[in-house]
Amino acid sequence: MKNLLFLSLLFLILSPDSFAQDPGRFSDQVRQITQDYPPQDFQASVVFTGSSTIRMWKSLQEDFPEEKIVNSGFGGSQASDLLHYLDELVLDYQPEKVFIYEGDNDLAAGKSIEEIVETYNLIVTQIHLDHPQTEIILISAKPSIARWELADKYKELNAVLKKYARGKRKVSYADLWNPMLNANKTPMEDIFLEDNLHMNAKGYSIWAKQIKKYL
Repeated sequence: MKNLLFLSLLFLILSPDSFAQDPGRFSDQVRQITQDYPPQDFQASVVFTGSSTIRMWKSLQEDFPEEKIVNSGFGGSQASDLLHYLDELVLDYQPEKVFIYEGDNDLAAGKSIEEIVETYNLIVTQIHLDHPQTEIILISAKPSIARWELADKYKELNAVLKKYARGKRKVSYADLWNPMLNANKTPMEDIFLEDNLHMNAKGYSIWAKQIKKYL
């Protein structure tokens, strides 16, 4: 991957603890994704990638039938893991658009907002170095009952990502936070699985309605 060594070294300088977790723990998931979506068969597709919120979106192709969809979400991942596997999960598909959902697990693991956004910047930079015309949509961190104690951090991250996207060419920000709240500005209770973290079909229908605006 062009310039990846430089970017990775820069990332390590900026944030020395970012690779404390071994991204190799996802090798089996990544291998399965490339088998399910052979890159040679999915050129110029729309890639959805990120953590388990993307991986568990089983109706993606059905929700957007006019698009050639790649679901390269890998459960439990953080932004640094996506950076590590950017070739296999994004770049090899030469995508027209990339939707990215990371930051949720990062904040839950105690990473700083600055660190998350630095990693996002490296991801965006590398995508545009390889594919300058690819549109990138950063999906906001979602509200959930299970992690509601981190709500203020999540809202802060979303505000920073929104500002970041405004200053970048071919980068947009998709707000999924507000559509998932009820009238009391707390997460809807009927859109989650039993773990109160991952979404059920009703939750994903909210996502599909919002994401469609970017397709």
